Amino acid sequence: MEYRTSVAEASAASSGSRQKIRLFLADDNKDLCEVLTHYFDGLDDFGVVHVAYTGTEVLAALPHVEADILVLDLIMPHLDGLGVLEKLPTLGLEHRPVVVVLSAFGHETITRHAMELGADYFILKPFTLDVLAERLREVVNRLRRPVPAPASSRRQAASSTNLEAEITERLQEIALPAHIKGYAYLREAIAMTVANPSLLAAVTKELYPAVASRFGTTPSRVERAIRHAIEVTWSRARPEVISSVFGYTVDLDRGKPSNAEFIALMADRVRLHLPRAQSS
Repeated sequence: MEYRTSVAEASAASSGSRQKIRLFLADDNKDLCEVLTHYFDGLDDFGVVHVAYTGTEVLAALPHVEADILVLDLIMPHLDGLGVLEKLPTLGLEHRPVVVVLSAFGHETITRHAMELGADYFILKPFTLDVLAERLREVVNRLRRPVPAPASSRRQAASSTNLEAEITERLQEIALPAHIKGYAYLREAIAMTVANPSLLAAVTKELYPAVASRFGTTPSRVERAIRHAIEVTWSRARPEVISSVFGYTVDLDRGKPSNAEFIALMADRVRLHLPRAQSS
């Protein structure tokens, strides 16, 4: 079987710059794989090294392919994405790729299970190609970044202030009223999720209780207040604003997103803007 590892390496070497982010695509939708391959191979900082259409093909190819990110669809024939995650540790890979899971289903139980099995990030379909590329860059850069030395309390305070300011700006962007109780809960939930993305896999069992503890209330009240805040936002914000902020990650015809979807989308948007805010 022929693999494309050398293609990305040759492209990176010829560019005279840093090595490209090497992608291993795993999805049974061949049309989608073709679109993704054409798109990412056309970018300066990506290269597709292999494409697989079943879970068994993924496991057979991974030991022979040097990839930075495995973009893994959950629904595949013969062996699904969860099955791949279960068997991944048995391959004994010297360099395990970052695993970014794609799914059309945002069910909390499935998300939590994927995270427990070792998935590093979870992206809901549908998505735009540009948004997907930004998410992959952010994930691989975050996980490649070396562990920093302990920072001074002043630097930690500045970082916290930047995060709070960025969250506030993003919530104001979608006209979320600051006077309602759900606003404060959402701010805290987004901040916690930015710091620890795995909380998205346990919104009910971990995230809501953590926010409730912070405000001296109950998880059920946190959930209801956040739901109300989202409903108010969706009724107040103009459709073009919602579309510009969330793009194709939400369906205006379907209605407002769930609490977990909203928190995940806002946390992603904060992460993408925060580095720029901190460096300015």
